[in-house]
Amino acid sequence: MTASVDRAHIQGTPEWVPLPDGRRLYATVLPGERPDGPTVVFEAGAGAGRSSWALVQPGIAPHARAIAYDRSGLGRSAPDPADRTLTRMAADLGALLDHFGPGPFVLVGHSAGGPLVRLAAARGPERIVGLVLVDPTDEAADVLFGSRFRRLERMALGLGSTLAALGLLRPLFRGQLARLPEDARRDMAREGFTTGVLRTQRRQARTYLDELATWRDTPPSTGDVPVTVISGGLPGDGMDSAMRAAANASHALRAGRAAKGRHVVAAKSGHYVPLTDPEVVVREILALLPG
Repeated sequence: MTASVDRAHIQGTPEWVPLPDGRRLYATVLPGERPDGPTVVFEAGAGAGRSSWALVQPGIAPHARAIAYDRSGLGRSAPDPADRTLTRMAADLGALLDHFGPGPFVLVGHSAGGPLVRLAAARGPERIVGLVLVDPTDEAADVLFGSRFRRLERMALGLGSTLAALGLLRPLFRGQLARLPEDARRDMAREGFTTGVLRTQRRQARTYLDELATWRDTPPSTGDVPVTVISGGLPGDGMDSAMRAAANASHALRAGRAAKGRHVVAAKSGHYVPLTDPEVVVREILALLPG
């Protein structure tokens, strides 16, 4: 089923993706120039939706079908009545891959979306030809599991909820919005800073780190799937120098543990690499596309 909105949007044609329990996910599809070629699917960070990929997705479309989507409770996708566990979110991504299958797929995950694409790939590695993890959350970063980080996360979510209710959250992100193409900027401004988004973030955060902590002993296996990890090179965006160093060390470890791993630093970026170094993300995705 195709939604009735502007088909000239920079992120492509909208499509509603049905899930087994009756929910639907909102996706935007750029078809690419090879109908029988690979498909690249983008997974956004904790509170972000499809619009966060608006500078990357069009750069892939000449080479492969490129799909961005909103997880349940974000963007235009309705909330999920069930708990928003890492396992549940990865299952939704798997259902989206089924819908757009059979592949092959390259999965691209930013921030908290990194573990989601890893888990989805582990559940069906035969259809995955590459993973690109963009400044991902990673269980190898000890800092994530300390009391300080959890306290900061609770404070940020609480403050964000208050600011969203007062209509004051969006101005804090004016710099990010200014980088986006006009149509994606309108979408993010309208959809990205609501109380509903913060509610979804809080629901995701209830179990996310606890689930991720279990991976420290038993991480999901992606077999021989090539993995490229892109780190931000700069502190900022909520990360001080110590947190940045810890994150990048975990990224190097993740790439080093992959059968075919590569670690890249986006020198001009903090955490929001898809907005500040989109050409780096595009380059690394294209490098993983088959023939």
